[in-house]
Amino acid sequence: MTYQRPQAAVLARRLAEPRRFVQVVAGPRQVGKTTLVQQVVEQVRLPVQFASADEPTLRGPEWIAQQWEAARLMADADGAVLVLDEVQKIGGWSEAVKRLWDEDTRKRRPLKVVVLGSAPLLIQRGLSESLAGRFEVLYLPHWSAAEMHTAFGWTVEQSIFYGGYPGAAALAEDHGRWVRYVRDALIETTLARDVLLLSRVDKPALLRRLFELGCRYSGQILSYTKMVGQLQDAGNTTTLAHYLDLLAGAGMLAGLPKFAGAAVRMRASSPKLQVLDTALQSALAGYTFDEARADREYWGRLVESAVGAHLANAAAACGCELFYWRERNREVDFVVRAGRRLTAIEVKSGRAAEALPGMAAFAAAFKPQRKLLVGGDGIPVDEFLVRDVAHWVGP
Repeated sequence: MTYQRPQAAVLARRLAEPRRFVQVVAGPRQVGKTTLVQQVVEQVRLPVQFASADEPTLRGPEWIAQQWEAARLMADADGAVLVLDEVQKIGGWSEAVKRLWDEDTRKRRPLKVVVLGSAPLLIQRGLSESLAGRFEVLYLPHWSAAEMHTAFGWTVEQSIFYGGYPGAAALAEDHGRWVRYVRDALIETTLARDVLLLSRVDKPALLRRLFELGCRYSGQILSYTKMVGQLQDAGNTTTLAHYLDLLAGAGMLAGLPKFAGAAVRMRASSPKLQVLDTALQSALAGYTFDEARADREYWGRLVESAVGAHLANAAAACGCELFYWRERNREVDFVVRAGRRLTAIEVKSGRAAEALPGMAAFAAAFKPQRKLLVGGDGIPVDEFLVRDVAHWVGP
């Protein structure tokens, strides 16, 4: 039986509704967006026009119009479904979709439209500029430990090391092949095709080194000034902040802001580097799975990265916000804000920094509704990672 992600049911329900919106399926590369949409449209029982812009030939808005007209021609009395894959690679895509969508709305054509994009940040620009009020976003994050267990029988420890890319699962038994796949098919392809090709990056080498630095220091707070020193580049801190935003938009690496209560202070803080899937960290670290498990300090850092990635992917999907907190030598690993609710989370992985009295100081200053310890004498890491984040931070 083919595994279906939970988001498939959401998309199927939306397509069955009489209300019409452009359905935008967004997420990192290689998390199964195309497969999910194909699974759903097979169940809709309407004619389907499926087209992808992820080809060497440059596409333009006229290509969208051609695919749109083909879908119109195949529509029956109940309509049809048009699926446009990798749409963010088409210049002016959102303006073209808006024009055609509005034309169908005026003429009461029951065409249902689904657009897919690999880089949330890049696709979001088009949405905010042209399609306000006409779209719904369905975000597909990296696969969780629970999904990898259901689909491939993985243990939580395997998910901590190998991450949540389903296409790499079959290669995990051959470490060399797995590393090459992650480096070539995931890291290099995402950088070259989702970031460098579609965004202005004046220093591509600096962006690549920043990504590698972020993988090496995932889970650590690093000022932009220190990053400049580590990277040995003349780039300024504003450039690094911009590049970090691009990497986050592509689902690779984020810089978590410090929780400070005031938005201005948050923006000015040093970021906590966080890989968005631990496969990226493991593929660059040089450890095999057994070697990583044997190195307690490294495994502790990887566990914290896995917890952070679990939280960050949930934040991207459900709209909650993720931070860290530190004042002097007091630190809280993660702070989640969901509406008006605050949840403070510490991860116990055996490192000395965990003994710092951060939770009590944070609780005194901000009065979180919930304080969680993950690992050690607290919530088992396995249990935390297999449950939805909403279970831990919700009411």
